[in-house]
Amino acid sequence: MHASSLNRLAFSATAHCLTGCAIGEILGLVIGTALGWSNWPTVALAIALAFLFGYSFTMVPLLRGGIVLVTAIGLALAADTLSIAVMEIVDNAIILAVPGAMEAGLTSLLFWGSLALALAVAFVAAFPVNRYLIARGRGHAVVHAHHH
Repeated sequence: MHASSLNRLAFSATAHCLTGCAIGEILGLVIGTALGWSNWPTVALAIALAFLFGYSFTMVPLLRGGIVLVTAIGLALAADTLSIAVMEIVDNAIILAVPGAMEAGLTSLLFWGSLALALAVAFVAAFPVNRYLIARGRGHAVVHAHHH
């Protein structure tokens, strides 16, 4: 695969992953913060929802394309697990490292700015992971083969 097309596919896969992760991450942090939970239960919820939404964003088009559920689950796990894990480690580490970000509240620029920064850095961290996997016929390359 040519480097520019590999980079485009890796960028697309990373953006796809970030979308699912961000939805889950934001929902988890908003729910945990709104309920006044401490950091670790909030982070655990955010991670669980990030994986749920990340996998769902891969599985739904596969299922709509006629792939059976068990196969779609396997493809989503193979395509997304490492990328989501990298994103979740990076973005949660940043959110937890920014003093006061988790306690800032939902109306705070510190909360939302830290979250935006964390997700942007997570994208940068996950891009080479996705590129590496795709270059070796793994990750989203496996799912991509089912779309064409």
